[in-house]
Amino acid sequence: GGTACVVTGQPFDTAKVKMQTFPDMYKGLVDCFVKTYKQVGFRGFYKGTTPALVANIAENSVLFMCYGFCQQIVRRIVGVDRKTKLSDLQNAAAGSFASAFATLVLCPTELVKCRLQAMHEMQLSGKIIQGHNTVWSVVKGVIQKDGPLGFYRGLSSTLLREVPGYFFFFGGYELSRTFFASGRSKDELGPIPLLLSGGFGGSCLWIAVYPVDCVKSRIQVLSMAGKQAGFMGTFVTVVRTEGVLALYSGLTPTMIRAFVANGALFLAYEYSRKLMMKQIDSY
Repeated sequence: GGTACVVTGQPFDTAKVKMQTFPDMYKGLVDCFVKTYKQVGFRGFYKGTTPALVANIAENSVLFMCYGFCQQIVRRIVGVDRKTKLSDLQNAAAGSFASAFATLVLCPTELVKCRLQAMHEMQLSGKIIQGHNTVWSVVKGVIQKDGPLGFYRGLSSTLLREVPGYFFFFGGYELSRTFFASGRSKDELGPIPLLLSGGFGGSCLWIAVYPVDCVKSRIQVLSMAGKQAGFMGTFVTVVRTEGVLALYSGLTPTMIRAFVANGALFLAYEYSRKLMMKQIDSY
């Protein structure tokens, strides 16, 4: 599921990070795509793909594993049998709990990804003299400058994004599946309803938490040039110096990516889960 998400959405994610961190450099999505292609070539759209793959595979593995455990916790809290189907709202709460665990594996890999994606802009703006163009050089730079804890820059803003965001993510997905099922079992849904449900869930997530993600990207990228203020300090600085709209820079590529990539994510997840369950049942 994580692999499907990255393969379909990486170019839009790259545009998102560039526009979030350096909103004055780009007039819009098309301008960002054209300038990136002229300056770096097609490979520029896939900068940070390796850590993005690691991040998404790690995050979604932990997320969906913990989602199952958190569903059981929710069942205990509401006092129902462990095989009882949860409501869409209860599933949303379970997804929100699960995201807190996923954040711990996501934050370090996303920091490396964001820095690779915005490396060219950091050099253009003069914030750094020479950029690190490989995953290993970025990892080594973080360890040398900040130590292992340097990988958790932006952890608080990542948590602030993930916990409420995944409430809307799983809530939107389950609500959409309920709509398409129309009284039938959700497990009987075909690929198109699953794609649309995943896309709807992803859109709900990003609409709800986009300003938080913008602050997170700035903290993780700009900390290459020196110590950054925390979440509230960065948030206030952006609003005061650039205005509220700066927090929504890069929203267009994000919403395109959210629908396409999360549709692919849930489609791959549901079908791979069913395949694995068949394998288990056959033994």
